[in-house]
Amino acid sequence: MVQMDAVQKRLFEEVAGLHDIPEGAYNLRANGQSISRNTTANIDIRSKEDVSGIDIHVKAGTKNESIHIPVVLSQSGIKEDVYNDFFIGEDCDVLIVAGCGIDNCGSQDSEHDGIHRFYIGKNSRVRYVEKHYGSGDGSGKRILNPVTEVHMDEGSVMEMEMVQIKGVDSTNRTTIAELKADAKLVVQERLMTHGQQQAYSIYKVDLIGDGSAADVVSRSVARDDSYQKLDLCVIGSAACSGHTECDSIIMDNGRILAVPSLEANNIDAALVHEAAIGKIAGEQLVKLMTLGLTEAEAEEQIINGFLK
Repeated sequence: MVQMDAVQKRLFEEVAGLHDIPEGAYNLRANGQSISRNTTANIDIRSKEDVSGIDIHVKAGTKNESIHIPVVLSQSGIKEDVYNDFFIGEDCDVLIVAGCGIDNCGSQDSEHDGIHRFYIGKNSRVRYVEKHYGSGDGSGKRILNPVTEVHMDEGSVMEMEMVQIKGVDSTNRTTIAELKADAKLVVQERLMTHGQQQAYSIYKVDLIGDGSAADVVSRSVARDDSYQKLDLCVIGSAACSGHTECDSIIMDNGRILAVPSLEANNIDAALVHEAAIGKIAGEQLVKLMTLGLTEAEAEEQIINGFLK
């Protein structure tokens, strides 16, 4: 294991909640290289030979185990593309904690583009947590462009928690999912931008099996002069159900563009979309200010509760 410095330890704690080396299977990556790895009897992690990244194989029947694969960049000027493939056997129940933290105190941009592909076996359940975080006082940007591709076999369930609430200058997130019969996908995205930051989120969910279902919810806050665009598409190609929700708060000179899309290719496809963009309600501010909070403190309380 390569020794971690204080900045790297802080970044691992921010994106993956790690105060120490985690239990179970893990691959910790810093500044373009794997610095520590552990496999278990049921979870095997191997480096790819042709490109940068890893293959993670989870044996059928694996239950109540975790996989931590966070990435941190603490040097300015690093740009990397990392390909991680997950092969989840049948009848599994696992937690996967990913995420990327960038601390850039230099003048060059630092960028991590992570491409994650999931192949989830029949009747398996996966909880996936991905958090993005940026810090550092340099003029170089902190750039994250994650791609998530999900292939769900019959009866499988995937819960995805995608969080980005601080410090990332530019992000372009693309999530593509394909669900077979009786598979279920639940996505919760939480996003906050500030300053001149830009964030693009693209979701394309294809429900191809009877009984498949998707619930995709995005909550976001755009502050200062930041910009967000959400492009969310659900395709119903079978007797399925899909629900999407975009709920955003706009502040200062922020801008938000929501582009919802529903496509039904089957008479028994039931698809619903909800969307709302607005400012913080005045009565909410007044109520909290009567309890002794300043206007700024009241705004923070409301935003924190909204993004939980």
